[in-house]
Amino acid sequence: MVMERQVISAEGFLEIVGSPEYVDRIVELVEGEIVEMSKTSGLHGQITMLLGARIFNYVVERGLGIVTAAETGFILERNPDGGDTVRALDIAFLSSGSVPAVLPDQLLEVAPDLAIEVISPSNKVADMHRKIRQLLAAGTMLVWIVHPETRTVEVHTQAGAITLEDDDTLSGGDVLPGFEVPVREIFPA
Repeated sequence: MVMERQVISAEGFLEIVGSPEYVDRIVELVEGEIVEMSKTSGLHGQITMLLGARIFNYVVERGLGIVTAAETGFILERNPDGGDTVRALDIAFLSSGSVPAVLPDQLLEVAPDLAIEVISPSNKVADMHRKIRQLLAAGTMLVWIVHPETRTVEVHTQAGAITLEDDDTLSGGDVLPGFEVPVREIFPA
């Protein structure tokens, strides 16, 4: 017997993940299917905090917008069949012109201006490429993929991608004008 694939909307996803069986699980909704993510490591958390703190301080000091963390959920795709996509991001920046000063206590239905993912050993290359494509298609202008093992950062825009190494400088470009940090400083010494 062939079973029909259940396609889940963003609203259905919120209802499902609010149930007790999902309390300690980290999940995303990818084209209508729930995908479980593994818990992150100490190194992942340390790198996320080092970079997130720099971005947060820069944004707050200049009143540029909001920085989120902790796997904040963004609705990146809405599909007529209900096969929506909700992605969780390690760090995201949203300019003050795109969101209210206090975010709603729900999934965000806006693409962040800057999306940052710190790679964990459990991340699959194909899924990360799909996530980058989904972010850029939804309107994210800048995506940084941080690789702890190689101490590199992939910088993705609509124009393409480059890889920065330890001696290079990571720049916020037009998204965070003036923000710069040496790549080596986002990794623990």
